[in-house]
Amino acid sequence: MQKVTMTSRQRVKSALERRGFDRIPVHHIATPEVNASLKEYLGVSSDQALLEALGEDLRYVHPRYVGPERKRFPDGSVEGLWGERYANIVYGDGIGTYPEAVYLPFAGIRAPEELKGYPFPSADWYEYDSIAEQCAKLGDYALVYGGAGHLDFINGIARCRGVEQVLYDIGTEDPVFKFLVEKRFLFFYELTERVLQAAHGQIDIVHCGEDLGTQRGPIISLNSFERLFAPYYRAFFELVHRYGARVMMHSCGSVRAFIPRLIDMGLDILEVVQVAAEGMALDGLKRDFGRDLAFCGTMCVQTLLPFGSVEDVVRETRWRLELFAEGGLILGPTHAIQVFTPLENILAMYRTARSLRREPLKS
Repeated sequence: MQKVTMTSRQRVKSALERRGFDRIPVHHIATPEVNASLKEYLGVSSDQALLEALGEDLRYVHPRYVGPERKRFPDGSVEGLWGERYANIVYGDGIGTYPEAVYLPFAGIRAPEELKGYPFPSADWYEYDSIAEQCAKLGDYALVYGGAGHLDFINGIARCRGVEQVLYDIGTEDPVFKFLVEKRFLFFYELTERVLQAAHGQIDIVHCGEDLGTQRGPIISLNSFERLFAPYYRAFFELVHRYGARVMMHSCGSVRAFIPRLIDMGLDILEVVQVAAEGMALDGLKRDFGRDLAFCGTMCVQTLLPFGSVEDVVRETRWRLELFAEGGLILGPTHAIQVFTPLENILAMYRTARSLRREPLKS
């Protein structure tokens, strides 16, 4: 490995190009409750200070929302971009919440014509003038735009139409679903292009997503993916590459069957690499696909981090450092780190990766 100290941006770029690094790059994601506990434990007060303390190498830039005000309702739910509503649903004996869709505006739609005149979101609902300033301020970090919910046709439409309905839609190639896929694609395509234009080449990674797997295998067939989604992802990947950025795609579950096609379409980074799912053993993925595809994540939030010992976490982290000694991995969790996860395990991961910059205030 190189001895010189790199900036986060240099570190990530070098790792993705398989040219080594001073330490492995890391990416942190956790639930708000976990982040609050980490901030208290480390003695920092803001989200940005927490990322700095953990040595997170990625920073996200965002256009400013200037569109129609999102409504709040008497039951506490909040309107989303597509007219759906979210409420915080309590889990884990009341110690955590997740925003879940509680109103589905497209649930009863039977024909695309019924959506004529519907107020679909527009890229004009955002202001892009601040993008260049954000990039300049965060220039030492690897700059990312987007998120797991960008494109994300299955989940995104399910939050407006219902999970069962969407799975049925995919099987029957329902015209309403296909219409909504097109609308969703056009929105995120234009939004992303305007951000990339405003960034003047400073965006390193564009993040999108599609949960294609269950714990045991694909959630949809390869044929359905090819017919319904592949043309849109191919066009999106090509857009990103035209602006000199890499594409990182989030997908939970067992997605090995899709990887060759995603590589062929131009995917650069697979995130979050759910190693506990069928066929997702990390050494096998690296052996079969590591020349053409980088990975982000891999530290299991289902088993290792919540239920392993500190020694287990250290061993698994060290194994990844050896497996990806020249690059190809951005180390992080396989999803948002969940409540009940011992803070000692989280810190052991970052400490072993040599990214932790602030030790706890208390032992």
